[in-house]
Parts: sequence; C-alpha cells; structure tokens
Amino acid sequence: QVQLVESGGGSVQAGESLKLSCVASGSISRFNIMGWYRQAPGKQRELVATIISGGNTNYADSVKGRFTISRDNAKNTVYLQMNSLKPEDTAIYYCVYGPSLYWGRGTQVTVSS
Repeated sequence: QVQLVESGGGSVQAGESLKLSCVASGSISRFNIMGWYRQAPGKQRELVATIISGGNTNYADSVKGRFTISRDNAKNTVYLQMNSLKPEDTAIYYCVYGPSLYWGRGTQVTVSS
C-alpha cells in the first residue's frame, strides 16, 4: 500500500503562481512514476504531468512552459510548480503513484480572473 498526501492548493488571481507537494509513504518502490492529474467541474480527470524516478518528465500540452514537475526521491515527494495560472487551470489536483496505481485525495486550485 502507498499513501499520498497533497498540499499547497489555494485560491489565486490569474497570472500568479502556486506550488503543490505530494508526499508518498508506505511500500515505495525504488523505480516508480509519480505525477499529477486534475479534474475540473463537469469534466473528466486529465493528465497534467508525470515524472519517473530517473527524472524523465511528461506534460500535457495545456501546461507546457507554465508548469514544472520535480521530485525529491530521498523524501518520496513530488512537486508541481504552477506559474502564469489561468482560470481554466481551476480544478482539483490529484497526486498519483505508479506502477500500482494509487491516488491522493486531491487539493483544490482556484484561479480567478
């Protein structure tokens, strides 16, 4: 079992920044993938960004150039630095751990214009 705890969500104005954190605990594999998904009201959950334990990253086109995912393997923590936030970034952001799929409970990000 793996437990994921997110933090760092909040309410900001368009153009501002937020940084999300997710700490994993439990049966952590040395080789794993961690990342972030988001779900806006009335929409399906979508990929935001992922990072494998070796450091390779993947981003949704909608966040490329604005969001940066990183991780600290010693702390089993993944981060999502979100810059130039837009109202369309408003969603609940979920941390995810793989290969056995685990989800965090989510943290709300609200961006007002």
